Amino acid sequence: MIKIARLYGFHGLDLDWDWEYPKTNSVMANMGMLFDEWHAAVDTESRNSGESPLMLTAAVYYAARVNSVSYPTNSMARSLDWVNVMAYDYYSPTRSKVTGSPAALYDPSSQISSSFGIGSWTQTELSSKKIVLGLPLYGYAWRLVDPQNHGLYAPANGSVGSGDPSMGYNQTKEFILRNSAVSVYNGTIVSAYCYAGSTWIGVKSISRCVSKS
Repeated sequence: MIKIARLYGFHGLDLDWDWEYPKTNSVMANMGMLFDEWHAAVDTESRNSGESPLMLTAAVYYAARVNSVSYPTNSMARSLDWVNVMAYDYYSPTRSKVTGSPAALYDPSSQISSSFGIGSWTQTELSSKKIVLGLPLYGYAWRLVDPQNHGLYAPANGSVGSGDPSMGYNQTKEFILRNSAVSVYNGTIVSAYCYAGSTWIGVKSISRCVSKS
């Protein structure tokens, strides 16, 4: 991987632990050893080549700990330059039978929120300067079971259509204008959604992204 990064002029390497939360302590222990070995290899290559060391990063689950299993934050703190926290996709039509915000900042009724997730990371050995909050510039479109029940956590029957349920900002804006959709901002969870007929779209408004920083 180091040779490939140098060959193509990359500035570093990123381990993308996509949608896999820490399930077992053994897997997390192995991940910690990987980060340390990765860091040692990058340092050795830098000394031998005379080049600046490649940066090392990882994309991780929104929370540092799930049940009794935690990420190897000790090795992450000493071996990685930063971690990209995937604080999004909390709800989606493919995994949830109710509507929900894909990236709620807060959720008083559960621990599924960016505030809880980032808080769990800052309570580890990892410096807050190494924690990057990931924000989605898209939403998801659900098909409501009952168009008259169109709030958060309303019963839904999967996604709208048979393709990708994600909706980009321009697509959502077009949907609102074309269908005279109702837009709702929820200050409790700091997120937004819109609906028209049986279609419900949970989205993080572009103008609201600033409030997460």
